Amino acid sequence: MKIAVVGVGLIGGSMMLKLRQRALASYVFGIDKNERHLQQALQLNIIDEAADLEKGIENADLIIIAIPVDSTRLLLPEILDKISENQTVMDVGSTKSGITEAIKTHKNRNRFVAFHPMWGTENSGPKSASADSFSGRAAVICDKEDSSPDALKTVEKIAEYLEMNLLYMSAEDHDIHTAYISHISHITSYALANTVLEKEREEDTIFQLASSGFSSTVRLAKSHPEMWVPIFKQNKENVLDVLNEHITQLRKFKSALEKENYDLLEELILNANRIRPILENKS
Repeated sequence: MKIAVVGVGLIGGSMMLKLRQRALASYVFGIDKNERHLQQALQLNIIDEAADLEKGIENADLIIIAIPVDSTRLLLPEILDKISENQTVMDVGSTKSGITEAIKTHKNRNRFVAFHPMWGTENSGPKSASADSFSGRAAVICDKEDSSPDALKTVEKIAEYLEMNLLYMSAEDHDIHTAYISHISHITSYALANTVLEKEREEDTIFQLASSGFSSTVRLAKSHPEMWVPIFKQNKENVLDVLNEHITQLRKFKSALEKENYDLLEELILNANRIRPILENKS
């Protein structure tokens, strides 16, 4: 199929590398405001041609929107205005309720499939793209009943060629779950990085003493605000809910230390250890 990808960065670029590798994408139009990214995508064989939005929509069977969620929310209605009943549109955003709400009454709503591949790194741009990034990972399709059967089948085929494990849920449930297993991780990482930068003034000491555990914990703090501020904004209520619970848990650890209640400290750690079999079963 011919594909137009709006946003040729990490996620869009990785998808195109895999779909081209699997020969599902016969021709790829790259659409991006960043000219440097377009040139890099051409050099890396991620896309066949740099195009504007009109040309991409006019010639593609499938349009993939791989840009920040606030931009997706604004651009999606415009794209749906321009497509035919034979084209499919999908996004890859980390929030879904705001996006689906923006088009719920659109005449071409059924041509859109809300899709979230559960993968990402702190890096960005086409140079960070990797063809095998999605293999074995989860992907979520939201509100499948609102999409036409043929559009849904197209996106399910994309997930199959990306070698992802598909899950189905509502947009609202998706946003609740991602707040707990993804969005809070980024806030925690940003907060820990700020804590260390505030308390440890000697950069050389941070560099010399940073363990692999510390580096992995703050890895997400390298993620760009251009992507994550819109995610926190669109999923504010769910993020606030999980953030309040996280603060409560931190206060329990603080209280245990202040009161020298090491039995409680051990209890808190043992309770946290219950996550181990859950994660080991996943792997």
